[in-house]
Order: sequence, then C-alpha cells, then structure tokens
Amino acid sequence: MLRPVVCIRGAAAAEFFYGGGRFSRTGALPRSVKHLLQDAGSVQTLEGDAHHRRKQLFLDLGSRGSAERLADHFDAEWHDPDRGLPSGRRFNLHNEARRILTAAACRWAGLPTDPFTIRRRSTELGLMIDQAGAFGPVNWYARWRRHSTEKWAATAILTARLAAPDQTPATPVEAIAFHRDHAGKELPADTAAVELLNLLRPVVAVSNFIVFAALALTQHPEWKNKLANGDDDDLHCFAQEVRRYYPFFPFVGGTATGHLEWSGHAFKPGDWVLLDLYGTNHDPRSWPNPESFDPARFRTWQPNPNTLIPQGAGDKETGHRCPGEDITVELIKRAIRTLADTPALQVPAQDLSFNLSSMPALPKSGFILGPGHAGRR
Repeated sequence: MLRPVVCIRGAAAAEFFYGGGRFSRTGALPRSVKHLLQDAGSVQTLEGDAHHRRKQLFLDLGSRGSAERLADHFDAEWHDPDRGLPSGRRFNLHNEARRILTAAACRWAGLPTDPFTIRRRSTELGLMIDQAGAFGPVNWYARWRRHSTEKWAATAILTARLAAPDQTPATPVEAIAFHRDHAGKELPADTAAVELLNLLRPVVAVSNFIVFAALALTQHPEWKNKLANGDDDDLHCFAQEVRRYYPFFPFVGGTATGHLEWSGHAFKPGDWVLLDLYGTNHDPRSWPNPESFDPARFRTWQPNPNTLIPQGAGDKETGHRCPGEDITVELIKRAIRTLADTPALQVPAQDLSFNLSSMPALPKSGFILGPGHAGRR
C-alpha cells in the first residue's frame, strides 16, 4: 500500500490491538484483499452497535451445536461412496477437502448441493482464499469470479425470503435472509449475500488446516494410533496445535483511531498497524519451544484469547475475533480422526515444503494421497 506500517506481535500486542476500540478496520487492507475476504458492508467492516448486532448473528451460526451439525454433514460427505474421497487412485487432498467442505457447508446452510453447484462454488470460494494475497491479473480474475458468486448468493437470499416470509429461520441462509440490523431493518439483498459468503468461505478455508493436519500426521506418525482410537481430548489438542504451529493468514491490519502510545511507540490517528498472528503463535514468551510440534502442550494450556490467535485475538463475543473457531476446530478434528484411521491412504513422494511468504501458505504439492506404498518426501 506504499505507506509506513508498524508491525507488532505477542500477547500484549494482541490485547492492545483488539481492545478498547483503539484500531479500526477502515483503510487497513488493500481493496484487492478486502473485496475477496470481506467486501463492503460486511460484519468485519462495522464498528459499535452495528458490529455487535451483526456479530451476534455469526456467533449464533457458529455455536457449538451448529458446529456439530456442520461437522456431521462433513462426515457424511467425506464417507459417501459417490461424493466422498476418491478410492483406488491418487488425489490432491486440498482440492478434495475443499470440494467436500463446500458441499457440507451448502447442505448445512440450506443451499443447493447438486454437483454443478458444488464444483463451481468450490472453485470460486477457493479463488477468494488463494488469491487474497495476490496482486494483478490473478487477483482481478478472482474478484471477477466473485461477482458471479455474489449473484448466486443474492438469489439464495431472495428465494429464502419468498419461500418462508413468516417463519422462524430454520437454516443459516434463512437466518441471514431475515436478520435485522441494529436499526431494525432487513439487510439489503447484496449485503446479505456478502454475509452468506462470509459464512461459507471460512468453512472452505478449513481445507488448508486439514492439509496441514495430514502433514503433521505424516511427520509425527506416533500420534496416528492415539488419534484413531483415542478420546476427544487428544483430537482437540492435536487440532489446536495444528492451528498454532502451521501458517494460515499471517497478519491482521488496523488503523489507529486516535493518539496512542504503546511499548514506547507513539501512534497518530490513521497510522497503519499489522498484528503478526503467526509470530504471536510462535512467541516463546507464551509458548515454550514454539518451533516444536507438540499437541501435548494443550493438555495443560490455560486458554488465553491473546496467545492462540490463528483466526484473530480478543473476545469473540464483543470484538473482531472470528466467531467460527468452534466450527474450524470441530472440522479439523473430524478430518484428523478419519485420516489417522485410514491406513490404506499412503503419502507418495512429493514436495511437502511450504513458503511462509505465501498468503495463505500451503504445501507445494497440495498433499497427494492414494493407495500404495509411502514414498520419500
């Protein structure tokens, strides 16, 4: 964005960044990123009462019970003999997980799940994720494809309003369609469409975490039997360590809302600040031996909203922290158990390295699985 930026990391930095209304999302991200990941009028761009009211919608949709229902759809899709993972041949886990997550999310949300819709929406939602950190033609193409997705989502919103105007919302798409803002008004169809995509896209993005979970199982095979036959606590610890250890989106941005001072640095109104999410997840002040993959650390971890922050920091009830973390963790857990309990799936020789400068990062191969013997990596 060709302007000075202050980069901060650590639990204290996260608390400073997310607390007290010190920073605004306005002007904090390039338009190329904002259009793919948020867009105008979305919950992430709101502040105050407007944000609190809209955020409650997503908190309800991301509740533990809702997460369980979505994960059940994910399990059903994953294990379906026709729609699930391919059998008898090698496949790209990232691509297949993305497709299955799209189908599960659409079924959970009350949207069409025919094969054409799933293929198209999986591609378009995936482009929003993959090209958010890019500039130039690939980003422009992803944004152009997003217009098609928004039209589809707006049609789904209008269809829901016509089909059940007087009923209590029974599905996520109906909850968004009939949501009323802090002024008591129904959301414009285009804004509701943006919020529907803000519900679906993060679910599809869990495919990145699933790939890294598969990588962790490959690099730490001693956990396989424990996770295949173990209890929910082991799965939870492993999923949380995947979220802590491996990269996702590396930072979140904000602009100072007033004159501030922190850690010896003075901020002026409008100053641009980036909170280092990945660096905070690897901060030795919070995490002993942070470069070691150690799920057991979460057996004794005391939850802190500012130390484990792959999807943002602070209080999800009142701040800008992602309201869908329960969904993310539950989906990772379901995938881990299945991957650990499927010995027929082998990891052939491939390039599993990843580049931390990519946004989001992913193993170069996308993670190939299939029948046969394991290879050198």
